Amino acid sequence: MSARRVYLDWNATAPPWPEVVEVMRQTALEAWANPSSVHAEGRKARAIIETLREAIAQLVEADPRDVILTSGGSEANALALNGARALVASRLDHPSVTRAAEALGDRGVAVAWLPVAPSGRLAPDSVRSALAELGAGATAVVTAVNHETGVVQPVREVFEQVRAAGARLHVDAVQAAGKVDPELFRRADSIALAAHKLRGPKGIGALVFRGNPSLIRPLAWGGSQERGLRPGTQDAVLAAGFLSALAHSADGPARYQRLAAHRDRLEAALAGLARPNVTEHRAPHVSSLYVPGARGDELVAALDLAGLAVSSGSACSAGSSEASPVLRAMLGEERARSSIRISLGDGTGGDAIDFAISVLRRVLSSSGAGASGIA
Repeated sequence: MSARRVYLDWNATAPPWPEVVEVMRQTALEAWANPSSVHAEGRKARAIIETLREAIAQLVEADPRDVILTSGGSEANALALNGARALVASRLDHPSVTRAAEALGDRGVAVAWLPVAPSGRLAPDSVRSALAELGAGATAVVTAVNHETGVVQPVREVFEQVRAAGARLHVDAVQAAGKVDPELFRRADSIALAAHKLRGPKGIGALVFRGNPSLIRPLAWGGSQERGLRPGTQDAVLAAGFLSALAHSADGPARYQRLAAHRDRLEAALAGLARPNVTEHRAPHVSSLYVPGARGDELVAALDLAGLAVSSGSACSAGSSEASPVLRAMLGEERARSSIRISLGDGTGGDAIDFAISVLRRVLSSSGAGASGIA
């Protein structure tokens, strides 16, 4: 195994800011009490929880009472959709959305699956047509930035179609927050976020849900925390880490925009060995590469031994031999099985890209891969 390691799997999770680790350490020592307790120790923990709620609300221009803290983005998506009367989704969505949609279908809820184009970008007109069949009161789901391809969806255009149909729009903004302008997703009726994609801690996220909370069907029952919609003792330590990560991500979109040059240089250096699955309407830090003649999961293992961490799909599907459902829906089985995902972060520098290019060229060449004749 290589002595040097470069991490280019930021879409799976991002390394926490050192400041996040430190503030969590301090909070664990000073604000460890139950935030539901009325004594001074409890109030100290509660203050951190509520400050986080206000910061999330400010990000998406919502009321702090609309912010429900969760264990992460997957739970936020599941909670947002659990009470849907009818649903519009696509195979481009994260597994926490597609599997929730399948579960709703099993319960008898009408689910309309949108057509998927090779570009990986939804057509707003298709959302309008699906909603017309389902009628008012349905919920449409859009993943603002795709977790595997980086494709940025036309969220604002979809929102206009959803609003005209008298429906609700839920946006999975887990991969978008801190990386693109929040104006892309902040008008939605509900929004899912996750701290660890922002270089915060794992184990905490948020659902912003505007409107009647009776539309939410809880996933669990118990105490009155989070307006009774997500019971369980909140953790001020995780909340402090999330809050610190949000503060650091305020200028994140500008930092991430600069990564496009790194990504483009990497893709150009691999011409003849790999080809991007998409080249338009994508966030600046993601490259989904098709490597003909190779298996994505085997390439990931070989690259890991050479010191480069990448992935072959969603981390939430890791350990499964199933090819990427997103790429399968877009481009077919072969592309899905022969692709890898490289995702950069605001800690990725030019030297890391130089190392990645060297390793990728060596490993891809030895795999017998070649991009000639790719359709």
